[in-house]
Amino acid sequence: MSDQQYDFGLVGLGVMGRNFILNVADHDFSAYGLDTSDEMLSRLRSEGEGKSVDGTTQVTEFAAKLSSPRKIMLLVPAGKIVDIVIADLLPHLDEGDIIIDGGNSYFPDTDRRFTELAEKGIHFFGTGVSGGAEGARLGPSIMVGGNATHYEHVRPIFEAVSAKVGDDACVAHVGNGSSGHYVKMVHNGIEYALMQLIAEAYDMMKYGLGMTNLGISEKFAEWNEGRLQSFLIEITSEIFLKPDELTNKDLIDVISDKAKQKGTGKWISQNAMDLGTPIPAIDASVSMRAISSFKEERAKAAELYPKSQSDPTMITIEELEDAVYFGFIITFAQGMKQLAEASVKYEYGLNLENIAKIWRGGCIIRARLLETITDAYGDNSELTHLLFHDKIVTDVNDLWSSVNKVVDVALNAGISVAGLSASANYFNAFRSERLPLNLIQAQRDYFGSHTYERTDRDGHFHTEW
Repeated sequence: MSDQQYDFGLVGLGVMGRNFILNVADHDFSAYGLDTSDEMLSRLRSEGEGKSVDGTTQVTEFAAKLSSPRKIMLLVPAGKIVDIVIADLLPHLDEGDIIIDGGNSYFPDTDRRFTELAEKGIHFFGTGVSGGAEGARLGPSIMVGGNATHYEHVRPIFEAVSAKVGDDACVAHVGNGSSGHYVKMVHNGIEYALMQLIAEAYDMMKYGLGMTNLGISEKFAEWNEGRLQSFLIEITSEIFLKPDELTNKDLIDVISDKAKQKGTGKWISQNAMDLGTPIPAIDASVSMRAISSFKEERAKAAELYPKSQSDPTMITIEELEDAVYFGFIITFAQGMKQLAEASVKYEYGLNLENIAKIWRGGCIIRARLLETITDAYGDNSELTHLLFHDKIVTDVNDLWSSVNKVVDVALNAGISVAGLSASANYFNAFRSERLPLNLIQAQRDYFGSHTYERTDRDGHFHTEW
């Protein structure tokens, strides 16, 4: 057995873990992996041939191979398995060693682990990693939460392996405690909503405007050259060109319309409710995935409730592009607002400019719009809402007539645009100086004596209705 000491350790040599550890080795850091599977270990050695990378199935050997302080990253499924892996590692670690959870863990779990490990002298970082398998291999966006001082031990490695936009590495120590996993949770919520908006645009193109898959592909590719440039728009344009190997059809036409989810969308919606921060565009995207699972009921309802004969060709493809861009803006605005509220509530100390900056490359939600968002928070770090930035105000005012038209035509044609309509309703409510919620205050006081506030004097009041 070699006596070499390795710079970096990684537990979990599946596709994500193996790609990440090879990325580390590509950047002149030696790396050592741990997995229970001999097959995964064999794949690592094969793919890492000629690099300073190796691994083992034995935790004792793994710990002994790492230089001090040990820097160990976990890329394993969120949940109990994270605690199991940590428990296996602990007897072999020393005070001052570092554990990094790079999975999609729920942020309260990260807070618990942070506290438990701190009591044992182990530094813990909850770290969001976005970019999928390709990003892990070639450069992801990395969101690190935990102690800023101890982050310096891993910063050179993370800066080396992360995606780059110009001279900027798409990695940052985003804040205290569980902030890294919280920021990743919001990232995933934004991802849900952007995907829903794109799906709605596809629905309007194919079943509203009667476009072919080739035409849809070409239009998304065109959009990707402009203000909607983004990873999700880019891959969408490619999806419509893929033939099915089992039939003579396009693959998109034989894929089931029942979408899956892993839980991060639900987490952000639940937490937004806890914070009292509205994110209806994101909520709608989560709900639509749930609705999609009721395939049999939807088929029955389609027979009972035939759609109207309204002509969806009343909109232009340019108006549809306007509407999608509006939805992108509202989605990011809602996500950034939730980050701002969470930063205060959980004392994270988030810097929204830095978060937008590291999302510009490597991650699933990377988009040209993030340049504008980065500039917005760079211009004014006290910006209370993205919709108050001058550039955004101008854009939204220019887009609004198209949004109204697309939503109206889609609904009259029986085409669901849940994400876009939720975005439009949020915007209408947000820009309303007066809402009808005074009636709700009165109703609550009427049936429950919950009191109400007045417009002409301070205090809480109750009426015997």
